[in-house]
Amino acid sequence: MIDDIFEAPMPASFPPLFTGEAVSGRTDPFAKACTQAIIGVDAGLLVHSITPDFIKAAIVFAPETPLEEAMVAMIACAVGFQNAMGALAPPEVGVHFGWQGEIYVNGGRAGRLRVAASGNDPSKEPDWLVVGLELDLLPQGEGETGEHPNDTCLMMEGCGDISPIRLLESWSRHTLVWLNDIETDGPRALHEQWRGLAKGMGDEVIIGGTSGTFVGVDAQFGLLLKVAGDTQLIPLSSILKTGGTA
Repeated sequence: MIDDIFEAPMPASFPPLFTGEAVSGRTDPFAKACTQAIIGVDAGLLVHSITPDFIKAAIVFAPETPLEEAMVAMIACAVGFQNAMGALAPPEVGVHFGWQGEIYVNGGRAGRLRVAASGNDPSKEPDWLVVGLELDLLPQGEGETGEHPNDTCLMMEGCGDISPIRLLESWSRHTLVWLNDIETDGPRALHEQWRGLAKGMGDEVIIGGTSGTFVGVDAQFGLLLKVAGDTQLIPLSSILKTGGTA
C-alpha cells in the first residue's frame, strides 16, 4: 500500500499562489520554511518531505494583520487538513484537533500542526508566519503498539491507500479555499467548522501549567479556560514557536 505508492512517485500539483519545494527526509521542512522566510521568500512556498514513515510540510505566509489575527492561518490549515482527509479517507475516519495543534485520527494522536513567526508581539504585524504539518503514516518508535496506546498513524486507521502527495495537494487546495473565505467574509464560517473539530472542549486540560476546563474559544481562537469559577483567556499566539524552534 504505502510502499507501493513510493515505487512510483508522482509529481505534486499545488494550486495557484502555492510553490512546492521538496526536500530530503533529513531536512525539516518547518525549519527550512522559516529560514526561507527570514531570507525573504515569497508567500505561498510549501516545503515538503515525504518518506514511507511520515509527511512533513510547511507553508510560508506574509500576514497583513497583527500577529494575533494572523494566527488564524493555523486554524485554516487545520480545517483544510480535515477537509482533505474527508475527501480522501474512508467515511468512518474522524479527524480532530487539540487547541495546541495536535492532530487526532479516530481519537489517537497522529501528528501535529505548529506555527512560527518573525516576532511574538501579538499587536504587531509579523514579517512572516509559517505553519507546519507533521503526520505519521506508519507507527513511530520502537516496541509494540500497545506501549503507545494514545498514538496512531494513517495505516493503522485504514488510510494506508491514501497517496501522501495527493493528500498534500488536497490540503493546500482546501487551505487556500479557507484563506480566501476569511479574506472575503471574515473567520465566522471557519470558527464554526473548527468548533466541531476541537478535541477536549468541556474537558479538564492543562495549558502552560494551568489546569482548568476548556470551555471554548474567543473570536480569535484564543482558549477560554475556566479555573476555580473564573474564565481565563489564553491567546492562540501563546503556542508560537519563535524563529522555527521545535
